[in-house]
Amino acid sequence: MKSAKPNIIVPRNGAPELRRTAETQHQASRINRAGRISATAVFLGIATLLGSCANRDATTTGSLPDDYRTRHPIVIGEAEKTIDIPIATGDQGLTRGQSEVIAGFAAEYMRTSKGIIRIIIPQGAINSGAAAAAASDTRRLLVRMGVQKNHILQSSYAAADYGQAAPIRLAYVAITAQAGPCGEWPADIALNTVENRNYHNFGCASQSNLAAQIANPNDLLGPRRMTPADVQQRATGIDRYRSATTELRDTP
Repeated sequence: MKSAKPNIIVPRNGAPELRRTAETQHQASRINRAGRISATAVFLGIATLLGSCANRDATTTGSLPDDYRTRHPIVIGEAEKTIDIPIATGDQGLTRGQSEVIAGFAAEYMRTSKGIIRIIIPQGAINSGAAAAAASDTRRLLVRMGVQKNHILQSSYAAADYGQAAPIRLAYVAITAQAGPCGEWPADIALNTVENRNYHNFGCASQSNLAAQIANPNDLLGPRRMTPADVQQRATGIDRYRSATTELRDTP
């Protein structure tokens, strides 16, 4: 006896229903892929923005494309140091105040230079005699300050343009830190407003003042060597640390 097979009834519109189901699943799959792609794009965009913020140079911005430190750099080079000492017609030498100023200038020369220091006196001025006497006092003062005699050179200059106010000048050449020159205006300031760029002379005075405050220009070239330790001072500090006591008090 044969077993009876179950009757399977397929509706006439079954094929269209299957096709609609497949299309619905395909559309859902495309929506999911689009959502994943959009989320990935948003994540990459946020990562790019954060990375650009983290790597931004604090000294460079879009509104200021040029840097005054690049246009007016502080450089180490040779420069002449000068000082003018006014001399009255009736003076018979240096006054006490003038001697103090020259002594300070000589101390700076001893610290920064090993070259020639010049004493330049006026010629053809009404105070030429007084200037010659002051120059003699200046030479003796420099020698007392420790300047070698063969490093002192005396010369003269034409004082026709100075009249009665012709001074004596001390000058020497040394290695200094300097910036500039300042006061140059090669372009009209109004022409830089379109690109929002600072003008050529911007920052020059600040750089020059900073260079003038550097006591030892060699510090810009590299660090100095370390000095030996002070053993006596170190032992004193250790003794103070060992002998120190702390008193504990009861708090009310």
